[in-house]
Order: sequence, then structure tokens, then C-alpha cells
Amino acid sequence: MNSVVSRQGVLLGLGVAIGAYLLSFFHRVAPAAIAGDLQSSFGIGGAQLGTLAATYFYVYTVMQVPTGVLSDTLGPRRILFWGGLVAGIGSILFGVAPSFELAFAGRTLVGLGVSVAFIAMLKLIALGFEERRFASITGMCMLIGNLGSIFAGAPLAWATQAAGWRPVFVVVGILSLLMAFAARAWVLDTPAGKVDRTAWLMGLLTVMKNRATWPGFFANTGLAGAFFAFAGLWAVPYFIQIYGMSRTEASSHVSIYFIGFAIGSMLWGNVSDRVGRRKPVMLVVSGAHALGWGLWLSGAVQAGWMTYSLCAAMGLATAGLTLSWAAAKEVNPPLLSGMATSVVNVGVFFGPAILQPAVGWLMERSWDGRVEAGVRIYSAADWHNGLLLMTASAVAGWIAVLFVRETGCRNIYHEMKT
Repeated sequence: MNSVVSRQGVLLGLGVAIGAYLLSFFHRVAPAAIAGDLQSSFGIGGAQLGTLAATYFYVYTVMQVPTGVLSDTLGPRRILFWGGLVAGIGSILFGVAPSFELAFAGRTLVGLGVSVAFIAMLKLIALGFEERRFASITGMCMLIGNLGSIFAGAPLAWATQAAGWRPVFVVVGILSLLMAFAARAWVLDTPAGKVDRTAWLMGLLTVMKNRATWPGFFANTGLAGAFFAFAGLWAVPYFIQIYGMSRTEASSHVSIYFIGFAIGSMLWGNVSDRVGRRKPVMLVVSGAHALGWGLWLSGAVQAGWMTYSLCAAMGLATAGLTLSWAAAKEVNPPLLSGMATSVVNVGVFFGPAILQPAVGWLMERSWDGRVEAGVRIYSAADWHNGLLLMTASAVAGWIAVLFVRETGCRNIYHEMKT
């Protein structure tokens, strides 16, 4: 930055983007803490619950590439403003919805609105800071943003018991609207970093035709698919039904899961930047994440310090996928950083969009029909089937990491072309 004012402007705008990202993470994880409430409020089963939760991911998946294009053409300020407005309206609608259909519509609007936050944040980091610090700063921002997922655990469970789940989402919707106007006021426009709007299609094709872009996409599909299918929806019912936990205790495990993920997001970015390598760090930690699923499947993990420790360790290991954005940015033209990171980021939402309802559907196949207080009760065998599917997803993600191009923590696009 050339002046204190511009540096302060970048930091203030980045702060708004992080706030929007925090709210997006809250919405991403919140269904886990209120899964039982949603089932009883709308009279739905596991497959419909999975679909309601996953509609966020459906829209987020579809919007990632357009968001990258909009980030590189319109700039972060405009997309954060409109995204905040749409997310706020959607959250309020979700909170007051009298029917499953309207709740689905509200959740869809939420997914549409918050889908811009992360890519806008990455664009601001790419434009405002040195390239060698990209992974570290991204990790630090994710650490803060992940507070949203922590709030969506035990704090949300407590707030739901105290006031009901509906008022919580109305309040969050109002916060989103306030965040939209903060973006309009404080996020600096970035004309110097914009792609010519008439040339955006060629830029997108450049990114998508680049074979080095895609391993990160498939890694994220598998790793994030397993992570968010479990921690974002099925973990709380699993802990309640298999381990006999209260909802608050089960939700606290989800909070621990995301505390681990938040710490890992900052840790692995720093480790990668310090050692000057991307791929080895991703391989080790994503492999540890895949191995963690084997422990859940074994049935040897006992409730208490063992379940808390495994949640923390798996959250920490899952965060290795955050290096995929740096790796994608570094194998594509610097001016197309928004599009490059958005293409890879599609996998983070495509995976859960498939797995959240698929796990519910699979467990419904063997469900014996038992219902308590409007909530479907699944047997240990039902849960084992669901865990197997998430395990397979995590292993597939680790295999995809094997094909990630090592960049040495610098942009190698022109070297690849020579």
C-alpha cells in the first residue's frame, strides 16, 4: 500500500468481508444444532432434512464460478452489498417460515446471498497484500470467520432452548442487512484489479482449461463433502442417538470440531508459507483426516475426552484443504485469482450438497420406523452406513491431493507455459 489511508481502507474493507464470511459459516453449520427442531417443526424425515440443509450448498455450488467472475469484474464492494441484502432477506424468511417450502426458499436465498463472501475476501487479500503472505493471511481470516461455525454449535443450541430457533435466524438476518450497508460504505472499490468485463469469458476458459486447476476441486469435493456432511448436519443427531448426549453436549462437540478447523486454517497456511511447499502439507493433513473416519467406524471411541479429542483433531486436519485456494491461484494468471479460487471452491460446496441428503437417504433405507418427539431415531447399523459413505468421500479427496501441482508458494503460471 502507498499510504496509511489506503492500508487502513484495505483492512477495514477486509474486516467487513470477514464479517460476511462469519455469517456464511454460521448458516453453513447451523442445521446441525437445530436438526431435531426442523424435523418436528416441518414434519420431515432424514432425506428431506438433508435436502433442506444442503440447498445452501446447491446454490453456493452454482454461484462460485459466477462469483469469481463478478469479483474480477464488478469488484468485492458491490457483490458484498447485494449478497448481504439477499442473505438477510433469506434468513428472516427462514426464521418465520410456516411451511417446509417457504423454509426451503429462505435457505436458498441465504445460500445465494452468502455465496459471495469468501471469494470477495480472497480477492481483497490478493489485491491488498504480498503474494507470499496469501496463505497465511487467508488462514488468519478463516480463523476469525470460523467463529460463525463455533456460534452455530453450543451457543446456538443454548439460544434455541432459551428463545426458540426462529427468532435467532430473524436476528441473524438483520445482522446480514447491516453488513450489506457496511460493505457499501467501507469496502474500497478496486478498479486496478478488475478484469475487462468484455474479456471475462476468455479468462474463465483459461482457468477451466488449465488441468492444474482441477485436482484442488476434486480434493475439496471429497474432503469438504465428508466434513460438512457430518459437522454441518449429522454430527449432533449422531452424538445424541449413538452416545446418548444432550443436545447442548452434542453441539459443543461441533463447536470443538470447528475450533480445530479454525486453528488449522491459520496453522497450515503459516506452515506451508514457511516451508515453501503446498502439496506435502496437504497430503499429510488430509490423510490424517481420512484416517480419523476409521476411528469413528471402529466404534472404539468412547464418549468424553475421546470424542472431544477426535473432533478437535479431525477439524484441525480437515483445514488442510484451505491450501487448495493458494495452489489454484498460483497455477493461473494473477489477474484471474478470483476465478481460479472460485472454481476450486466449488468443490467445497458440491461435496456437501451431494452428501448431506445422500447420508440421510442411505440411513432411511434401513430405518425401522422409530420416531420420538417427531424425530426419527436411527440404529447403530444405520449410522454405520452413513459413516461409510463419508469415509469413502474423505479417502477420495486424499487421492485427489496426489495430483495437486506443487508451486513452491509462488505463481508458476508463466513457467508452466514455457
